[in-house]
Amino acid sequence: MNKINPLLEAFQQTAYPLGGHGMRNVEVLKEALHDIDGSLNSDTYGSGKLIEDFQEEMAAYLGKQSAVFFPSGTMAQQIALRIWCDEKELKRVAYHPLSHLEIHEEDGLKELHHIETILLGEKDRLIRLEDVRQLKEEIACLLLELPQREIGGQLPDYEELVAISAYCRNSGIKLHLDGARLYEILPYYQKSVHEICALFDSVYMSFYKGIGGIAGAILAGSEEFTKRSKVWKRRHGGDLISLYPYILSASYYLKRRLPKMAEYYEGAKELAALYNKVDGVATLPVTPVTNMFHVHVGISKEKLEPLLIQLYAETGVGLTHYLREASENSCSYEVSIGDRFANVPQDKLEHAMMWLDKKLRDIRHT
Repeated sequence: MNKINPLLEAFQQTAYPLGGHGMRNVEVLKEALHDIDGSLNSDTYGSGKLIEDFQEEMAAYLGKQSAVFFPSGTMAQQIALRIWCDEKELKRVAYHPLSHLEIHEEDGLKELHHIETILLGEKDRLIRLEDVRQLKEEIACLLLELPQREIGGQLPDYEELVAISAYCRNSGIKLHLDGARLYEILPYYQKSVHEICALFDSVYMSFYKGIGGIAGAILAGSEEFTKRSKVWKRRHGGDLISLYPYILSASYYLKRRLPKMAEYYEGAKELAALYNKVDGVATLPVTPVTNMFHVHVGISKEKLEPLLIQLYAETGVGLTHYLREASENSCSYEVSIGDRFANVPQDKLEHAMMWLDKKLRDIRHT
């Protein structure tokens, strides 16, 4: 039997959960398909009007020649790096030490494709131009994640991003964008998606992380790049007989939520400012650069969990459904602002933060 998580259970019972868009249940699919004509033909093994039209739409959105729909970003990104390694006949790539490929994929890139990885820069900061310049080994491709999730969704200055891109092109290094949350960075940079993607040779974007679809990803680049990616997609078993539930939900939630990214970003800055007034609490970054940030609390997970459960019961406001232990006397969690935040009354949010501030002061100063 699955062990019940008391914090998750308490969070799910709150009237005002702060993060995300809502429960990831079957309603996500029902809503997306509600107005779809039931006679619409599905895609079949990666072909058909439905999938091909969507791929063309996404290529145009990203400003690339071509795009391919994948059932998962893990598959898409491993394939992108394999293509660039094969092109240069060099199986070596570089990325951040906390890249998704390094810490969440069971070494898939290394075990399946025998690609050597260089961990570039330090865990607690972004990759800098100087890091790329100081590479001691030749690489086929550099992967940049925007935003860098594991350090609070941080972003480099746009000028540094442009400089890294120019350096890679002058040095014969392909630049790949891990843009799982690409749409979330646009309000901060105040650049078009075309301007961002033009800096990269290949681009990956997710349809469930900030968009709220079921699953799926897009991989975009040149015609030759995507042609080769389709071969690898077949080899990886990614050509399911039909992917239309993923495609239709992706299309639906893109149209619904892309226009709200600036709203989510402003909500994140508002919430982070409230957190930073609470005793013993700090956000990373202090001022968010996307709709995501991390919350660090200066007491142990063991002490904070029952406190949050009490807060949820007394205020109805849900801050997080999990805690990550950082040390004996600290813990953290991630916040990602979506549709839910707009439904939280300001007075209730401020009351919850004042409640938390008082309780943490009592604990930390006794």
